[in-house]
Amino acid sequence: MLKKIVPVAATLAAALSYTTAASAQQTLETVQERGNLNCQVGLPTPGFYNLDSDGNWSGIDVDVCRAVAAAIFDDPEAVDFQSVTSAVRFTSLANGESDMLSRTTTWTAVRDTQLGLDFTTINFYDGQGFLVPEDSGITSTLELDGATVCVLTGTTTELNLADYFRANNMEFTPVTNENVNVLVETYLGGGCDAYTNDKSGLAARRSAFPNPDEHVILPETVSKEPLGPVVRNDDSAWGDIVRWTLFGMIEAEELGVSSENVEEMLESDSPAIRRLLGVEGNIGEEMGLAPDFMVNVLRHVGNYGEIYEANIGEDTPVGIPRAGTQNDLWTRGGLIYAMPFR
Repeated sequence: MLKKIVPVAATLAAALSYTTAASAQQTLETVQERGNLNCQVGLPTPGFYNLDSDGNWSGIDVDVCRAVAAAIFDDPEAVDFQSVTSAVRFTSLANGESDMLSRTTTWTAVRDTQLGLDFTTINFYDGQGFLVPEDSGITSTLELDGATVCVLTGTTTELNLADYFRANNMEFTPVTNENVNVLVETYLGGGCDAYTNDKSGLAARRSAFPNPDEHVILPETVSKEPLGPVVRNDDSAWGDIVRWTLFGMIEAEELGVSSENVEEMLESDSPAIRRLLGVEGNIGEEMGLAPDFMVNVLRHVGNYGEIYEANIGEDTPVGIPRAGTQNDLWTRGGLIYAMPFR
C-alpha cells in the first residue's frame, strides 16, 4: 500500500508544482506579450511622480517603474504610466488594469490581508504631518484644536487624522476630496486651516507653491507610513521581479555600483558584485529574466541612491534630506536594506 501511495503523492505534488509555476508566469508573460509595463502612479506630485508640459513623467516612484521595465525589456521607456486618484488605485490594480502600483502607498495590515494585494518591499519611510501658513503663528499640531483640516479621502491619512485628534481630545472639521490638486487649491485659497499628508508629500506640494517659504511643516510626525510598490497577490513570481529589482538597486548602492561605473564593475572580483550583475549565478534566469537584468536596470535608471538624490534629494526643489534619516542605507544608520542577493 505504501509503495502505491508514494508514487501517487509524488505525481500530485508534481502536478501542483506545474500548475503553480504556470500560474506564476502569467503576469510576466502578459507584460512581455503586450510589449510594455502598465505601472500605476498617482496624480502628478513633484519628486515622486511629476508630469511636465511635454507629457514626460519623472520622480522616484516613476523610476521604480522604469527599473522594472528595464529589467524585463532592457528598455526603461517600455512603460505606460497610469495616473489615478487614491480612491480607485487598489481597484485599478486588482482588476488588472495595472501590473503594479508605484506611488506613495502605505503598507497596512488591512491592505495587505483583505484587498488581494501584496506589498513587495519599502522604498521610502515616511510619517504624517501638517502644513500651515507661516503667518498663522501655529508651531505645533497640538494648537490645531477646532481647526478645519484638508485631507485626501480614501487614505490612511484620513484615518490617522481622526485617530490623532481623538487621542489628544481635540476637535476638527475635515475638508475632504479624492483629488489632491483640489485639496491643495482649497488650502491655498484659505478653505482650511491646515493640510495634512505624509511629510514627503507636504514637502513635494509646498515646493510647487507660488511662495513656498510662506508655509511651514509642523515638527510632529503623527504616524508610521512605510511606502513601497504593490502587486496583486495571485502571482508570487511577478512580485519577486518587482521586489528583487528594487532590492538590486539598494544592493548596488551599498556595493558602490552605479549607472556611471556598472560596465567597469562587470570585471570586479567581488563575489557579491558578480552575483548582482549576473556574471555568476542564475538569479535572473530563475525569475524569467536575462542573467544580467540588473546591469540593464543600473545602466538605464541607476541605483537607489541615484534615484533618491535626482528626484527628492537636498539639491532638488523637494529637498528631503537623507543622511541620518530612516531612508539612508542601513550601513549608515538608516532602514534601507536589501535582502541578500545570493
